[in-house]
Amino acid sequence: MRHRIVLNWVLACCALSGVAPALARETSLPPVFDDIEQRTFRFFWETTNPANGLVPDRYPTPSFSSVAAVGFGLTAYPIGVERGYITRQQARDRVLATLRFFRNAPQGPGKGTVASGHKGFFYHFLDMKTGLRYNDKVELSTVDTALFLAGALFCESYFDGNDAGEQEIRKLAKEIYERVDWTWAQARKPSIALGWEPESGFHGYDWKGYNEAMLIYVLALGSPTHPVQPDAWQAWTSTYGNSLEGKGAQEHLGFPSLFVHQYSHVWIDFRGIRDEYMRARGYDYFENSRRATYAQQAYAIANPLRCEGYGQNVWGITASDGPVDQVLEYKGTQLPFRTYSARGVGGLKAYDDCTLAPTAAAASLPFAPEIVVPAVLEMKQRYGDFIYGEYGFYDAFNPSFKYNVPVSQGQVVAGKGWVDKDYLGIDQGPIIAMTENYRNELVWRVMRRHPAIRLGLQRAGFTGGWLEK
Repeated sequence: MRHRIVLNWVLACCALSGVAPALARETSLPPVFDDIEQRTFRFFWETTNPANGLVPDRYPTPSFSSVAAVGFGLTAYPIGVERGYITRQQARDRVLATLRFFRNAPQGPGKGTVASGHKGFFYHFLDMKTGLRYNDKVELSTVDTALFLAGALFCESYFDGNDAGEQEIRKLAKEIYERVDWTWAQARKPSIALGWEPESGFHGYDWKGYNEAMLIYVLALGSPTHPVQPDAWQAWTSTYGNSLEGKGAQEHLGFPSLFVHQYSHVWIDFRGIRDEYMRARGYDYFENSRRATYAQQAYAIANPLRCEGYGQNVWGITASDGPVDQVLEYKGTQLPFRTYSARGVGGLKAYDDCTLAPTAAAASLPFAPEIVVPAVLEMKQRYGDFIYGEYGFYDAFNPSFKYNVPVSQGQVVAGKGWVDKDYLGIDQGPIIAMTENYRNELVWRVMRRHPAIRLGLQRAGFTGGWLEK
């Protein structure tokens, strides 16, 4: 039955004609995706602190809040409305609690744990109850702030009603976004720094491509109050040559972990729009992510490490949890296993220890549904409850890890391998958002009408597609 569902779905997809390959999409999905989407939504709805909107970095292991996960939560709530999981009023009240907290959370340059942010930016991790910097090792993060802001701006555009609550959402989101001083974060102009700490100052690295920071620069360029100049985007793309992989129809800007090819696309519809660099290459960033997705499947089929399970319909490597930080013998070689790590294929920092993350494939749905749908169905059918629980897919699993050694997290199940028992907010978020973008373009449609997104893209040099309408 499962194979018949996949076959019918692929035939329906292939029946579409007269549309460019990157744009031809069948919006129906097998029923299992309904369950995945609802369970993933419930992660955000049920584990978030309702008093302040802070989303845990992980669950059920007790943890701090991830500012980026809050951004994904803010994106999930309107999706819950559209899918009928909650009412608009419930979503409105949760968003209000979140934005009120972030609008009023203390900002300042003080050392230690006396503030939630500085210059409009927020610390990467916050205490779940107080909302203050979790400890004095946590950095003020430009990218995690951007992910939070994207969720806030999505809510600003989505909640367009005239009642007092929805008006307040728009006001709060606008204030939070407009107070971010992007120019302050340009420690080495024109680029934007990765982070800052009151004890030591700016980190020594800047965001330069290709990675997940496209969203930072679009928001910084679109700011009505503290915008960076277009040369920031030029600096960002100036290092793209170091990331090019493949030839011909497989050429793409590579990065080992698939989340890099997903995060900015959660909120920005890159289909049919191109900046100067992509106009010269002849394809857009959406097509770039499609090719990166196929590269991951190709790696799993080649399976150079001879990992158990890897194949045509079991693939997907990204930043995720893992079993241990230990080198162990695996099929005649010494293989370094890791706990949380930026796993991936290709590029300068490729790393694989046979650990798979379901979010890598599932959140790539809009890019390549013809290989993602079979992969999600195969993983769900083959591994079942071993990798699937109350809130959908657990963060990661490793069928090759069958060692009798203590693991740092999760558990080793006899005959099945290692599996995580946590869900990570930053991995759950792309699953629900990209599923909805595939179904009906909800997040993309709403964000296309936000003036800051349009302005940021235009100042970065993007033309074509929906930007011309």
